[in-house]
Amino acid sequence: MNDFLTVLTGVDTEEFSWQERALCAQTDPEAFFPEKGGSTREAKRICESCEVRDACLAYALENDERFGIWGGMSEMERRRLRRRA
Repeated sequence: MNDFLTVLTGVDTEEFSWQERALCAQTDPEAFFPEKGGSTREAKRICESCEVRDACLAYALENDERFGIWGGMSEMERRRLRRRA
């Protein structure tokens, strides 16, 4: 699966030093895990300017993260991405 994600995102997910540089680590985690029906706008806005967005998304896809905003995508958006791939 890792080879597929590396091709899809261009990021090698074996190294997780990206997490230290993630903007979400410096903000309120509740924005990235809204309650059902809650807004994801703030989290996605933060992700737009994050330098490790691609690594974050690759991590979420590889680990089948089912909750929260990862790499600027919601669970539903990540599910759609998997189906297309």
